[in-house]
Amino acid sequence: MKKLNPEYVQRVNELVNRCPYFELLSMKMVDVGIGFSLLEIDLEKKHLQPFGFVHGGVFASIVDAACFWAIFYNIEDQDSGATTVDLKLNYLAPAVSGKLIAKGAQIKLGKTLGYAEARVTDGEGRLLAHGTSTLMILPNNSLVLDRPLPSKFSTA
Repeated sequence: MKKLNPEYVQRVNELVNRCPYFELLSMKMVDVGIGFSLLEIDLEKKHLQPFGFVHGGVFASIVDAACFWAIFYNIEDQDSGATTVDLKLNYLAPAVSGKLIAKGAQIKLGKTLGYAEARVTDGEGRLLAHGTSTLMILPNNSLVLDRPLPSKFSTA
């Protein structure tokens, strides 16, 4: 069984949490590994639509990201990435404050496509949204990071 290199995960997670879009949404990757991800957003006024509820785009963004990161660390080739080709989302309950917690889980990963789901809850565990995503694996499309990166997987 593959084992992730902790140094690689740390470097990638630092990049992700500093990326402009994550910063714009105040989104953080809390935990990630082969086949799973955990992301959070501490809700602020900037996340609300004119009726006082969290905008659906915020939910879509955290579902998309949780699905992506649930797949990413299981892609064999270190120099490959992925992009979303399909995102399906069901809004189940509104949120106005607190925290969004998205748990992503890989459902299937092939050579060219991956499929994942994400469940979004609030801080009390109430299910707010559920989504699925199909991702296309992109060979030779690696992360924009200071090079060189350590190996993605441990050799020991």
